[in-house]
Amino acid sequence: MSIPLIGYRREGPEDQPPLDYAGYGSTALRHPKRPLVPLPHGLTEITGPMFGHEKVGELDHDLTRQHAGEPIGERIIVHGRVLDSDGRAVPDTLVEIWQANSAGRYAHERDQHPAPLDPNFTGAGRCVTDSEGRYEYVTIKPGAYPWRNHPNAWRSQHIHLSLFGRAFSQRIVTQMYFPGDPLFYQDPIYLAVPESARHRMVSMFDLDRTEPEWALAYRFDIVLRGREQTPTEDPHD
Repeated sequence: MSIPLIGYRREGPEDQPPLDYAGYGSTALRHPKRPLVPLPHGLTEITGPMFGHEKVGELDHDLTRQHAGEPIGERIIVHGRVLDSDGRAVPDTLVEIWQANSAGRYAHERDQHPAPLDPNFTGAGRCVTDSEGRYEYVTIKPGAYPWRNHPNAWRSQHIHLSLFGRAFSQRIVTQMYFPGDPLFYQDPIYLAVPESARHRMVSMFDLDRTEPEWALAYRFDIVLRGREQTPTEDPHD
């Protein structure tokens, strides 16, 4: 008996950034210049591979305890929920983060700007959402850093997040910003998102989750689809 292929339909864009944004210079080099060709998803793309709890280490969620010493900078807790378009929790979702250190430098060979590296901070973490769709990280607040997109250009403080769904092909990438950042007005990656949706990329300070004498907390809920969808770096076409 043959097994029918099950189509996986991407929903249309809503409040998502354009593929080509004049203020963000590199989009002119890498955005599609020909009409997109939709490729129907079959059973393979929907069902596997999946990422399980066995792939996530005990300290993967705590970026401040992954090395022999403590990293330098402001310790923070980043937490939230992953939700679907109806506000229901999305459990067992792999949430990965990567970020610059407190001086605004990535632990990557291509980042050569003159800011110090921290031997006790790699800037990458992984966790899986629980039955209520909750995730949590302990990390260091990233610093702003220069880039060459426009004169005297600096990126707002941010953390990158990647979420995997039920299969490898079901992935979204977004960025989390911090409230009140003075660089918002000249950050074209932030400004590329329609104004009505920008607040969905900005975390909220959470005093209730803040741990006294230890770490400030920020809440960042991620909505996968629908009217309150979190803007992503790979908008649906």
